[in-house]
Amino acid sequence: MLLEAKEADTTVVYDAVTAAVHIQVEPVGRWFEAFVRRRNRNVSASFQELEDEEELSEESEDEDLQLEEHPLLRTLDPKDWKNQDHYAVLGLAHMRYKATQKQIKAAHKAMVLKHHPDKRKAAGEQIVEGDNDYFTCITKAIEVLSDPVRRRAFDSVDPTFDNTVPLKSEGAKNFFQVFSPVFDRNARWSSRKHVPKLGTMESSFEDVDNFYSFWYNLDSWREFSYLDEEEKEKAECRDERRWIDKQNRASRTQRKKEEMNRMRNLVDTAYSCDPRIKRFKEEERSRKESERRAKADAKKKEQEEKDRARQAELDAARLLKEKEEEEAKQAAQLAKKEKEIQKKAIKKERGKLRTTCKNWNYFADNEADSVKMMQEVEKLCDRLELMSLQTLNEVLSASSQEDGKVAVEKQVQEVNAQLQREREAEVQAQQVVRGAEQASRGGCTAGKGWNEEDLPLLIKAVNLFPAGTNARWEVIANYMNLHSTTGIKRTAKDVINKAKNLQRLDPGQKDEINKKAFEKFRKEHSAVPLTVDNAAPSERFEGTGDVAAWTSEEQKLLEQALKTFPVSTTERWDKISAAVPGRTKKDCMKRYKELVEMVKAKKAAQEQMAPKIKK
Repeated sequence: MLLEAKEADTTVVYDAVTAAVHIQVEPVGRWFEAFVRRRNRNVSASFQELEDEEELSEESEDEDLQLEEHPLLRTLDPKDWKNQDHYAVLGLAHMRYKATQKQIKAAHKAMVLKHHPDKRKAAGEQIVEGDNDYFTCITKAIEVLSDPVRRRAFDSVDPTFDNTVPLKSEGAKNFFQVFSPVFDRNARWSSRKHVPKLGTMESSFEDVDNFYSFWYNLDSWREFSYLDEEEKEKAECRDERRWIDKQNRASRTQRKKEEMNRMRNLVDTAYSCDPRIKRFKEEERSRKESERRAKADAKKKEQEEKDRARQAELDAARLLKEKEEEEAKQAAQLAKKEKEIQKKAIKKERGKLRTTCKNWNYFADNEADSVKMMQEVEKLCDRLELMSLQTLNEVLSASSQEDGKVAVEKQVQEVNAQLQREREAEVQAQQVVRGAEQASRGGCTAGKGWNEEDLPLLIKAVNLFPAGTNARWEVIANYMNLHSTTGIKRTAKDVINKAKNLQRLDPGQKDEINKKAFEKFRKEHSAVPLTVDNAAPSERFEGTGDVAAWTSEEQKLLEQALKTFPVSTTERWDKISAAVPGRTKKDCMKRYKELVEMVKAKKAAQEQMAPKIKK
């Protein structure tokens, strides 16, 4: 590193720096072999060095490999090789799935050198012929563990693996001590490397969330093909092989489902017992509560601002209103003062006019003319305005008696003409109003008078055909045209207008018309015989006197009683009257007769209207 130049020092360039030179180096000897190996495998030199170091470490491990021989190796049944512990057979029970292929081969080599039948036979040991010797178990163990697929299948059902899931009661007290080793031993089934740890109480929310997300979405390589009960290679035909393969797939799927349920149960139990989750939930609840409180405070503050602004607007509006009211009050007072001034001025001018006319004896020679002129002067005082009075008084004060008389008479004529015009306009307006009232009363029935016979007939028809009747007003008009003696043809519009006019009548007139209609109805139908349940004619209804109107409730009770007690019932009307409280036997029979008449009249009117409606 060059030293910093001082102020007195000078920088001098002696020569330019030469460019870099590329030199091609050719590998030779063991370096050439390493170069070829790297080129074929497409790896870098640094990676090759790492592999060399791993090979050296494995060789050193092989030299230090210690085997733990199975204590019951010689007693194993070769036929039951599938249920044996292959790692224990090779003496690797202490290493198990962590053992490398070189270690497995080295262990197998050592077991072969010690337990090979030829070695034992040379030592004088008795050997079992064929595959029944226990050495077959060593052969099966190396066949399974040397094949990566078969070894993985065996590791998936490792008999020494603990599949238990801690209970909630166990994890609630010592969560990390209970669940941490469980997750560590189950991490071997993950297809992904770098499995996250359970962590500690001080772990952040992101770490805990990543941990549970990993385990909830665990990609497990554990499978259960090693537990297949049948081997399809031993099948005699293709169909049998398919059947065996189908059975094996079903059993594997069931065991895989049970395994996933076990892992899900483990993660759910840990999540429910995790004190960090409870702490995070409390913090989240506190955060939401604080946010809610802050939002409520902000909303309250905003509402207060709105209320303050609204109150300011109300105050401003109130002040403006008070100001306007004050101005209006002042204007009213000013107008009142002006009105009083004008009133005083008018009073003064009127008094002046009366005094002038009185001094001139009202421009008359006799008493009668004087009284008449006095009345005209009072009329001028009442009708003339201030300006006209002032003008008239000025003219009177500047003229003689004769000229004053002419001016007063001229003013009187103008006032009388104006009064006449107002009177004519009022009379014309009254005539227009009276004509409109007559038109509204008569409606469209101009030229078609309604006499005393038509009005009761109209009331009867309206009662016979109540609201809801099909083409009601046409039916009523047809009924009136059929029964009227005047010969005037009524339309539906005429009937509607007259019915509306009758509704506007006072109650006294209505009662009078209804009474006349009832009397006419009784006279017309008193002589008409009507057979009711084989009873006597209408003589039984005579002399009943005034009967109160039937209410809707009494009408319903009567109809129900008529249905309950048919014609064949003995003493029928006594029972019917007993079913209608407040009504006698004669009342019920009379009401029944009226209903029959109404139904007959209604049917007749509808039958006559049916052809017209169809047209």
